[in-house]
Amino acid sequence: MPRLVSVHDEGRDMWQVYLDLKEFHTALVHCRDPFQRDQVYLVQADAAFSAKQYFRAASFYSKITYVLSFEEITLRFISNGEQDALRTFLLRKLDNLTTDDKCQITMISTWLTELYLDKINRLLLEDDTASKNQNSEYRSIIQEFRAFLSDSKDVLDEETTMRLLESYGRVDELVYFASLKEHYEIVIHHYIQQGEAKKALEVLQKPTVPIDLQYKVAPDLIMLDAYETVESWMVTNNLNPRRLIPAMMRYSSEPHAKNETHEVIKYLEFCVHRLLNEDTGVHNLLLSLYAKQEDDSALLRFLQCKFGKGRTNGPEFFYDPKYALRLCLKEKRMRACVHIYSMMFMHEEAVALALQVDPELAMAEADKVEDDEDLRKKLWLMVAKHVIEQEKGTKRENIRKAIAFLKETDGLLKIEDILPFFPDFALIDDFKEAICSSLEDYNKQIEQLKQEMNDATHGADNIRNDISSLAQRYAVIEHDEGCGVCGRKILTVGGTSQMTRGYTAVGPMAPFYVFPCGHAFHAQCLIAHITRCGDQTQAEYILDLQKQLTLLGNEMRDSNGTITEEESITSMTPADKLRLQLDDAIASECPFCGDLMIREISLPFVLPAEAEYASTWDITAPQFLGGQKSLPIVI
Repeated sequence: MPRLVSVHDEGRDMWQVYLDLKEFHTALVHCRDPFQRDQVYLVQADAAFSAKQYFRAASFYSKITYVLSFEEITLRFISNGEQDALRTFLLRKLDNLTTDDKCQITMISTWLTELYLDKINRLLLEDDTASKNQNSEYRSIIQEFRAFLSDSKDVLDEETTMRLLESYGRVDELVYFASLKEHYEIVIHHYIQQGEAKKALEVLQKPTVPIDLQYKVAPDLIMLDAYETVESWMVTNNLNPRRLIPAMMRYSSEPHAKNETHEVIKYLEFCVHRLLNEDTGVHNLLLSLYAKQEDDSALLRFLQCKFGKGRTNGPEFFYDPKYALRLCLKEKRMRACVHIYSMMFMHEEAVALALQVDPELAMAEADKVEDDEDLRKKLWLMVAKHVIEQEKGTKRENIRKAIAFLKETDGLLKIEDILPFFPDFALIDDFKEAICSSLEDYNKQIEQLKQEMNDATHGADNIRNDISSLAQRYAVIEHDEGCGVCGRKILTVGGTSQMTRGYTAVGPMAPFYVFPCGHAFHAQCLIAHITRCGDQTQAEYILDLQKQLTLLGNEMRDSNGTITEEESITSMTPADKLRLQLDDAIASECPFCGDLMIREISLPFVLPAEAEYASTWDITAPQFLGGQKSLPIVI
């Protein structure tokens, strides 16, 4: 009886067949799932492990996922003491893990770090000179370890890794890892401890380094290498010199060679002159360093330099003058003290101190005062007294020097000003020439004063004559001259009491005003015009004066209201004074020719109160009756 053979999926076990034949590559090709591939890798790994090919075995073990656990594989290497093969297995395992296995990646990377450190220590124990041999296995493993740290810096736990490196004493690798993690403070402190200031400064120049770290390590760096540190500061942007003051003060407190360039002074000068720094602390520190130098020329130049000159509403210098004065007094910098006193307008103190240093300096300080003649003379007297009292020559020689000193004052001091400084028993013969010269000067001054008095007398006579001529002024009015306001004749006889109140009547005529331009006005008409056209305040003032005149009821002494030459101002009655005030208020200028008329140009031709009257001027169209027709006119 025939049998049927079913051919279905005959190749499903071919991987096993090839595996038994130890054709591993072909077996992997016929594997259909990860479990089958794990079986192939396991056989290969076990075969290599049995043959003590541990690195090859580690490579195959790292590819196994299911059939053998991670712990079992690692225990095999540990039990055989194959640390290097274990390290290879872990490295290959890391390559096969996905980014989702973060926890496992971190743990394996940390274990690898410890294995690398253990390997390095074992090499050092085996050969003490390994660290000095550039071609040794030691250098190779160091390079491999650093490459591993660089690749794994993002997955390694920072604190754990640094603790491991520190516990194994691997300072260089610790610094390297800190640099990878941008912990620049650790790196810089390491270089400082090693005395490598230049490397530390190179780290600080990196753009990712925070600026605050500059200020933190500045004291140590400037003490380690002042020149390189200052050069680095000068090329660093956004550096605040004020925050570097503690470091600079620490450096300045140390003794320095006489001819050594003071690096802090160099940096502060750079800040002040190049960066135009205005910080008071920076300027004060530079001033204090100048004050401690033997040569005070730099200090004097600094004090005389006006850093704020040309700036609006700003000081000319930025250091504290009181601090500068205390410091210079302490350091015995007397010329600098004189300058500061003068700058603070304490000229007497400046001259007094300058006399202790150099009389020429005192004279220069006394000459600086220009706007106060009395103070200038007082300062020169201080100098004169000092010069006379300090002379050690013969009396006659001292007198000659004193006379010569008078000439230097440009006439500010006279011989009589300095005579009290000489002893009482000095002979007047010694001063004969100077006294005669002084008397001649006084005689010239007296003659000049006489001339000025004569000129003043002539001027007074001219003024009296002018006053007399003004009292006789008059104006000619035609008999038919009309008032500029009401139009009635000025010389018309008559007038109501209302028109003449507060004025003295000119015979039977009403009071009037005549201006140089020829316009004439009745007094009452002029008052009415001014109060109507002027501003409200002026109108109220005029009406108030008129009311006071009416209440007083005094008549003017003269018919035209003027004051005679013989009467003095003190003999004027209250009514006269009020009338003069009224004249000033209404008759200071012609209302038709003065400012009042000019201001009226800007007023509307028709006032708001006259709007109803102005409406009658409107032109309206003619009204035609129904039966009428308009005919065109032909020209």
